[in-house]
Amino acid sequence: MSTAPVPALSDSEIYERIVSAILDHRLQPGTKLVEDKLGTAFGVSRTRIRPVLVRLANEQIVTLTPNRGACVAQPTEQEAREVFEARRLVEPLLLERFMAIATPADIAVLAHFIAEEEAARAKGDMRYAIRMSGDFHLMIAERAGQQTLGRILRELVSRTSLILMTWGPVSQTDPNSWAGGCGCREHRSVLDAIRLRDVEAATRLMREHLAHLEAQVHFGAVATTSPDLIALFGQAA
Repeated sequence: MSTAPVPALSDSEIYERIVSAILDHRLQPGTKLVEDKLGTAFGVSRTRIRPVLVRLANEQIVTLTPNRGACVAQPTEQEAREVFEARRLVEPLLLERFMAIATPADIAVLAHFIAEEEAARAKGDMRYAIRMSGDFHLMIAERAGQQTLGRILRELVSRTSLILMTWGPVSQTDPNSWAGGCGCREHRSVLDAIRLRDVEAATRLMREHLAHLEAQVHFGAVATTSPDLIALFGQAA
């Protein structure tokens, strides 16, 4: 009995899976992205991989170097400062737009992300906690009705994940787990202001929250690991 062939992933799907691996902290800064291995993992030719890497490079998530190929970007201190400055400019405006149209269901989704982050932190699942933290911010952007700034914030959130993986503080008891990130209590304070429709308080709390997040970044020596790309993405093929 024959089975139908598995349809090939689109370029957008490949892009989304690589970005998700970065947001989930499964791809570390400095990881080499070998086109042949990615092609094998995703079940496509290497010529399909190249445009995806170029797109990621244009968003400064990946670094492309002539004769050396691609690797996950390692943000410099200056780049990190610029990313947080941009977020402090963009997110209060998106939050204001969100609050003008947010439904009770939208607010419930934000509360769900916070609850999921808290539960993940309690279990020590920092990858999922960080993902939920990022999704809290991205949900606000998605529902704000401002597509251009929403796309910009998605790039900034991805770059923030790289910054925190590169420079963020780590747990003293488990160097493989990242101890920083968005605080659940700060998210809850923002959410409380959203529920009250207090735009001034919500935007102020968001700026303070982003400033606190930046304050957790400590610049120094970094180490990278090199995961098996085929093992990491092979289930996608």
